[in-house]
Amino acid sequence: MSFTTLSFALVFVLIPLILSKYFKLGLEKDTLIATIRSIIQLFIVGYLLKFVFDSEQYIYIILMVTIMIIAATQNARKKGKMIRGITWKLVLTFTLIELITQFILIGFQITPPTAQYIIPLSGMVIGNSMVLAILFLNRFTSEIKSQQDQTELILSLGGSPKQAVQNQLVQAIRASTIPTIESQKTIGLVQLPGMMSGQIIAGADPLQAVFFQLLVLFLLLTTAVFTSILLGFLSYPTLFNESMQFLDEELKQLSD
Repeated sequence: MSFTTLSFALVFVLIPLILSKYFKLGLEKDTLIATIRSIIQLFIVGYLLKFVFDSEQYIYIILMVTIMIIAATQNARKKGKMIRGITWKLVLTFTLIELITQFILIGFQITPPTAQYIIPLSGMVIGNSMVLAILFLNRFTSEIKSQQDQTELILSLGGSPKQAVQNQLVQAIRASTIPTIESQKTIGLVQLPGMMSGQIIAGADPLQAVFFQLLVLFLLLTTAVFTSILLGFLSYPTLFNESMQFLDEELKQLSD
């Protein structure tokens, strides 16, 4: 694909711009910003990846993964500002899921320890973990607000903070992981995943493309469950003080 043919693809940006303008959706500015940012960011990353792949220096691989974790944290923390220490909780969550998945991949020799494999798979893992973190934080804060009376009732009857928010925690974890699980049920029937399609377009053996896509699907399943559970159990204690009392100040921030 050349720059000329790529420019023709901008028609797919023009269509939503026209529709947004016609139906007065107000999405024109965000669409243009998203398009420009994606073009700039992807070209920069493309050149960076070429440099890292050619150098094969682990310091550059670590740096790239660190940048991914920082960017994911900055984006996800906006949805959890009311939770004290949400930044380090997110960093810990993203770092642990990255270490666990890479340990399994490299330790069991599923993939070689090279930049060509580590960086793309890390991007998928951390990116998916970020989305799951945002989904969890949105649902968890909503559940806490809607069930405040139930939480305070359980505490007044002698229940622990964990017991008081057990239902909200479980509902938030389930809600954030269900999209990943449901999408895997119809994979290959409703849609052909991007990684698999990309490999086939590049001329790879379809069966090899399937193997790598299944690897990614299994990775994302672990990412979904691990992210929601870890972030949930790191977050709920911040809603209570040392005397196991529900913090009204935190709830007010949830309502803002």
